[in-house]
Amino acid sequence: MALLSLALALIASPAFAATIEITIDKLVFSPANIQAKVGDTIEWTNKDVIAHTATVKGGWDVMIPAKSKGNVTLKAAGTADYFCRFHPNMKGHVEVAP
Repeated sequence: MALLSLALALIASPAFAATIEITIDKLVFSPANIQAKVGDTIEWTNKDVIAHTATVKGGWDVMIPAKSKGNVTLKAAGTADYFCRFHPNMKGHVEVAP
């Protein structure tokens, strides 16, 4: 009986949120295209010696200092194209599932 209760509890438990890691190196987001779920966190690691941002027009704007990290937790499903405000040629895309 205890085993059945444990199995039911595991099935009913919400899925754990993931952390999706993106590296910034030589003015490039890598990977540039990701898939995520609502509640997941995107964490950017900036290996460059200059600051960058991960900016969505009308949405989030994450400052990522040189040799540091920045993150955002995804709150809604949909797609978003993001870019660096300082280097607009740097682009990324995220698809967020419910």
